[in-house]
Amino acid sequence: MNDINQNSQLVTLFHGRKLPEPAALVGYAALINTYDLIVPIPYPLSAISSKHRKYATDQWQIFTTRHFPGNELSDHLTFALKYEPLQLVVLKKLFEIIDKDEISDIIKSEPTGLYKRKIWFLYEWLMKIELKIPDLETANFIDLVNADLQYTGPIRISRRHRVRNNLPGTVDFCPMIQKTKKLEAYLKNDFSKQIEKVIGKTHKDILARAAAFLLLKDSKASYAIEGERPPQNRAQRWGKAIGQAGQKPLSGDELLRLQQIVIDNPRFVKMGFRQQEGFVGEHDRSSGVPIPDHISARYEDLPTLMNGLIDTSELLQHSDYDPILTAATIAFGFLFIHPFVDGNGRIHRYLIHDVLIRKEFVSENIIFPVSAVMLERLSEYRKVLEEYSHPVLECIDWKSSSNNNVEVLNDTIDLYKYFDATKQAEFLYDCVHHTIVETIPEEVEYLKKYDLMKNYLDDVFQMPSSMVDLLIRFLTQGNGELSKRAREKEFAALTNNEIKEIQDEFYILSHS
Repeated sequence: MNDINQNSQLVTLFHGRKLPEPAALVGYAALINTYDLIVPIPYPLSAISSKHRKYATDQWQIFTTRHFPGNELSDHLTFALKYEPLQLVVLKKLFEIIDKDEISDIIKSEPTGLYKRKIWFLYEWLMKIELKIPDLETANFIDLVNADLQYTGPIRISRRHRVRNNLPGTVDFCPMIQKTKKLEAYLKNDFSKQIEKVIGKTHKDILARAAAFLLLKDSKASYAIEGERPPQNRAQRWGKAIGQAGQKPLSGDELLRLQQIVIDNPRFVKMGFRQQEGFVGEHDRSSGVPIPDHISARYEDLPTLMNGLIDTSELLQHSDYDPILTAATIAFGFLFIHPFVDGNGRIHRYLIHDVLIRKEFVSENIIFPVSAVMLERLSEYRKVLEEYSHPVLECIDWKSSSNNNVEVLNDTIDLYKYFDATKQAEFLYDCVHHTIVETIPEEVEYLKKYDLMKNYLDDVFQMPSSMVDLLIRFLTQGNGELSKRAREKEFAALTNNEIKEIQDEFYILSHS
């Protein structure tokens, strides 16, 4: 049994993270430090100050000496479960190295205690074993996850522990999302109703045209994020697939079908779930050694992880768990696992559409151009991916393989099962907000003004539709002015007065 004696050990730095003042580590920080746990360092962490002031920063919760829990493993486990967001990956790595008899003794010391029961449930749930402790027969049921700190999933009753399991996932895939000021503010806005309000005011014909445009725009943006410029027919093909999102339940076969649509030419790509390791990054120019920014889940772990992701998707689908939080959990989880050799990014963004439609956040007749918004916020998008990948990379022991791939040497499955998806959820909510407030209304408004301008040109100049479309496009690109080239070539038949009249009408409509 390790003595977690932190009371007199004041520190100012922990894993490169500076404390706001000298303080003693408690809770998860103390457990990570004492047992040398190789895990992504969570936030916030906790510490005990010698001063009589309790406060919080982005990375630390500072408690007073009266909160010091004691020096035992059970003391710091209890502190973590009481005051800190639940960190499943830390607990799993801790439980793997603690003798189960020690855990049993902790539970038996107070089997009906609130936090002892949580430890008991989490140990058996994470380790997939049952301790030699009899079922509880009396005790009030308690919630496992603290709803003040993290978003909770649908309740499943564990009568053995008399615990309400409200984890937002299954044992094989359960990312957690912390409650933040940003997410709480977004959740108070009923974005789904805001979309309905826009749709309700829009003629069905304009809505259908807006959907068609946004569909193609989103498809092209999804390729552009990957640094690709596909031909029009390929973009339309993927756009058609996006337009069918939400029609089929998520399954392994459905993911394979999507990959076949994404990869036009499978000649140089091994299709299906990976049968090799994978990474995202570069190779050293001289040696060919991998320089990874992200290392994918081991291919041996894919069956467990993908089944877990699909089961969690099904669990959250049939619950009141927020649609956008669900989309962040499933779509980013898929991307971090990276189950395919190629096509992961586009399918990841497809899954956002799929979840939002299946959760009835948006109706099937409106396209939610999240890829287009992500393309506009590409640096933020990359940063939010790195928020996961860089800490995880530090926990992976790997070497270069003979074919200049990565060879993962340690057990990494829990890094993909139990990550914190808070930053990803905040980013996705930012994108959703932008789409609702700007992207969709702007496209609808553009089409309304396009129709007015088209009617004007038809009535006054009797232009054919193809010329009307070209003229409006040139005026839009030129901020209401026709270029000299357009005046002399495509629209040489128009007089200077006619061009001025058209430009004036375009200005009036654009600013109405």
